[in-house]
Amino acid sequence: MVSSRLINRNVTASRGRTSMRLEPELWEALEEICQRESVTLADLVKRVERAGHPGGRTSAVRVHVLSYFRSAAHFAERGDTAANGRPPDEAEAHRRDGPDAWPGSRAARESSAA
Repeated sequence: MVSSRLINRNVTASRGRTSMRLEPELWEALEEICQRESVTLADLVKRVERAGHPGGRTSAVRVHVLSYFRSAAHFAERGDTAANGRPPDEAEAHRRDGPDAWPGSRAARESSAA
């Protein structure tokens, strides 16, 4: 039997303390996002919850990590990144409007195709 690579950690979410199981690489990515955005893990998880992802909390966090770095890659391709490596204005849009507001998101692609 193969053991799971998932790491269980306690986090403080909107409704109090809970646990999440993620791959080590995702925990590292979350730590990097927190450092870039100057927020705590608890604050980041609360933001992700407020964005209203239809899945559970852990799924929403995985989607957030993917969206964050996809957006950073999109802006890096254009040579349009801030000194800390994050998209200059999209990080604020993400906090305000959620990950679907970012260029490259399904919602953004669908609205530009219309």
